[in-house]
Amino acid sequence: MPFTVSNNTDKQQFEIQVDGETAFLQYRFLDDMIWLMHTEEPKRLEGKGLATLLANYGLEWALANDKKVKVICPFVSVYLKRHPEYNSLVVK
Repeated sequence: MPFTVSNNTDKQQFEIQVDGETAFLQYRFLDDMIWLMHTEEPKRLEGKGLATLLANYGLEWALANDKKVKVICPFVSVYLKRHPEYNSLVVK
């Protein structure tokens, strides 16, 4: 089943809706950067790769919108270790 990520600007989170439940990656804009704050999946949605899709979407969004990224979320930090192609976006 393909999943669609959307940008909920009101809640400041990238989201995936599945059967009435939401997996999300919260973000904030500070200092002209996007701060990736927290990834969350409902228990019943775990193991479907949703957090990976959200991390990828957030980093691709930053790339497409010419934004630097500050990573607070531990999951996104791990994702970046496996995907060094995004390192140029990240502010330490």
